[in-house]
Amino acid sequence: MDEITAKKRIDELCEEIEKHNYNYYVMDNPTISDYDYDMLMCELKELEAQYPALVRADSPTMRVGGESLNTFEKVEHAVQMGSLQDVFSFESVNEFANKCISELKAVQFVVEPKIDGLSVSLEYENGIFTRGSTRGDGFVGEDVTENLKTIRSIPLRLKENVPYLEVRGEVYMPKDSFYDLVKRQEELGEQVFKNPRNAAAGSLRQKNPKITASRRLDIFVFNIQQIEEKQISSHKQSLDYLKELGFKVVPDYVRVGEYKKIAERISEIGENRSNLSYDIDGVVIKVDDLSQRVQMGSTSKYPKWAVAYKFPPEEKQTKLLDIEVNVGRTGAITPVAVFEPVLLAGTSVSRAVLHNQEFISERDIRIGDTIVVRKAGDIIPEVVKSVAHAQDSSPYCLPQNCPVCGKKAVRVEGEAVLRCENPNCGAQLIKNIIHFASRDAMNIDGLGDAIVNQLVENNLISSVSDLYTLKFEDLCEQTGFAPKSASNLLSAIENSKQMPLDRLIFGLGIRGIGSAAAKLLCERFNTIDDIISADCEAITSIDGFGEVMASNIVSAMSDEARLAEIEKLRALGLNMSYQSEKSDDLRFEGKTFVITGTLENMKRDEAKKLIQACGGKVSSSVSKKTDYLLAGEEAGSKLTKAQELGVAIISKDEFLEMLK
Repeated sequence: MDEITAKKRIDELCEEIEKHNYNYYVMDNPTISDYDYDMLMCELKELEAQYPALVRADSPTMRVGGESLNTFEKVEHAVQMGSLQDVFSFESVNEFANKCISELKAVQFVVEPKIDGLSVSLEYENGIFTRGSTRGDGFVGEDVTENLKTIRSIPLRLKENVPYLEVRGEVYMPKDSFYDLVKRQEELGEQVFKNPRNAAAGSLRQKNPKITASRRLDIFVFNIQQIEEKQISSHKQSLDYLKELGFKVVPDYVRVGEYKKIAERISEIGENRSNLSYDIDGVVIKVDDLSQRVQMGSTSKYPKWAVAYKFPPEEKQTKLLDIEVNVGRTGAITPVAVFEPVLLAGTSVSRAVLHNQEFISERDIRIGDTIVVRKAGDIIPEVVKSVAHAQDSSPYCLPQNCPVCGKKAVRVEGEAVLRCENPNCGAQLIKNIIHFASRDAMNIDGLGDAIVNQLVENNLISSVSDLYTLKFEDLCEQTGFAPKSASNLLSAIENSKQMPLDRLIFGLGIRGIGSAAAKLLCERFNTIDDIISADCEAITSIDGFGEVMASNIVSAMSDEARLAEIEKLRALGLNMSYQSEKSDDLRFEGKTFVITGTLENMKRDEAKKLIQACGGKVSSSVSKKTDYLLAGEEAGSKLTKAQELGVAIISKDEFLEMLK
C-alpha cells in the first residue's frame, strides 16, 4: 500500500471508528459487534505503525496510548469556571425565580439535573480536541488531556470544524463501574472510595492514563465557555447545538417559564433519582436567554441568573442492634453495624461498615444506640452519628484478638485497620480458597463458596494445596455430591495445574496485587523462583509498580508459611513458570491475514491471537497486500474479493497445519 492509499484508509478508519464510539457511548445504540470493532482498531494500529507520519491528532488509537505522567501542567482558564449558589428549599427557588421575573421581561428558565462529578474544560481547535483540564480553583486547573481522551464519549473530532470551542462538562463514574471498583478494592484490601464522585476525581488524576481507562469514566457536557464564528443566543440552543456536534450533553433538560413548572420538574427529577445509572445531587435552574444573563450580572462569588437546588441527604434514625466483626481475605478485621432495617434511596438497608476503631470512637457509637444512617452518594450505606445512647451502655472497643482464630490482632504502622496475621486463620482460609479458585485466578469450575465452606468444615481441606490431594471417595461421602459431580470437580482441579503462573500469583492473594499486576510481574520475572528472589528495587522498575506494591510482594515471598505452601504446590505439579505471550515463533512475520466466516470449533478471536503470537498481522479488509484469507462457513464478500485479487484462501484445517 502506498502512502496516499494508506492516508485515505486511515481517514476512513478514523471516521468509522469514531462513528461507532458515538453510537455506543453517546447514543447507547451500538451498530457493530465487539469483534468487528476490534478488527477495525487492529487495522488502524497496523497502518499507523507502518506510516507513523500519518497518525492523526484525533486518531481513536490516541485514547489510551499515553505514557505515564510525572506531573500535571497548570492551565489558566480564559473564562472562569465558577460555581453556583446552592439553595436547599423550594422557598429559596421561588425567591430566585421571582427575582428574575421582576427584573427581566418574558424570562424563561432551563431546568436540568446536577450531575455529581468533577467539572472539566474541553478545548477544540478547528474541530479537534486539543486540551482538557480540571476546574481547580476556577481560575487555574490542571492539564489532564491524556486521561480525558480515555473517556469514549468525549469526541476527538467534532462534526463541524468550529475554529475554537471550549465547553464545560462533568466527569462522573457510573454506578455499575463504582460497584465493580469498590469490589476490587475490597478484595485487594485497599482503601475503598467513599462515593462515585471521589472515585471519579481520583481516577481522573491518575498519572497513568491506562489506569484511568480501566475505571470506565463518562461525561455530560453542560455549557459553552467560549466559541468562535457561531452566534448562540440561549442556553437551550447551546445544548441542542452541542448535541449536533457529537457531545453527550446533560440529559433531560427542559425550558419552562414559571416557578410552578420549575418546582414540578425538581420533584420529577428527585423521584426518578434512584433509577438513574449515574449520581445526581440536585437540580440546576438557569435563565435561558444569554443577553438576560448579562443584564442580571454576578456577585463576587456567584452568577445571579442561576441557582443549584441541592437534594437534602436522606437520613433516617434506627436502632443499632449489634456490631459484627468480620475477617477479610487479607486479615483485615472490619466492624459492621447491624441495625433495624430502614428504607433509603429506594432500597431496604440493615448493615453498614464502621471501618475501624477510630471511626467508632470519634462518633461514640455503642450497641443499642439510636443512630442516624444514610447512603453516601446514594449508594453505600453509612452510619452518620449516634443521637442517643441506650441505658447502661458502654463505649465499644474492637476485640484485640481475631474473633475467628483467637490470635492477637495487629495494627500495622500507617494503617487504621486491625489485622489478623495468622495465615491459618479459618476466616482467611475460606476466603483465600474461594479467591484461589475464582475465574480470574485458577478458574476451578464448580468450586463455589458453599462447597469450600463444606470442605473446610468437614476437615477435608485446610489450605489451597489440599485441593490437589482430594480423593474421589471422600467427595462422594459429602452431602450434595454424586459420582458425576465429584469427578467433574476433581477434573477441574487437575486442569487448573496448567494455569499460567500469573494466575497462580493472583490466586495466592498478595495484598494489593490484582490480576493485571500479577501478569506484569510475570512478564518481568518468568519463574516463581525469580519472583521469590526479586527485591523491591527490581520490582519497582516495572511500569505501574510503586513501593507499597513491591514491599507487599517481597513481604509475601519472605513469609515461611507462604513459601512452604508454594513448595507443596510445586511438588503437586502446578505450573511455576510463565510463557510470555510475546512468542519467539515468528513464522508469520510480515504476513497479513484476514479472517471471515464461521470457523468450526474455533472463535475468530482465538485464531487472531494465534496469528499475532507468531508475528503475523490481522486485517479487517481484503486487499492486494493480504497474504491469506482464513475462511469459514458463510464467508461472504471477503471471499469473493480474495478470489478476484488472487489471495491465498485457507481453511481452518489448513491454518492448523501451518501452525504445526
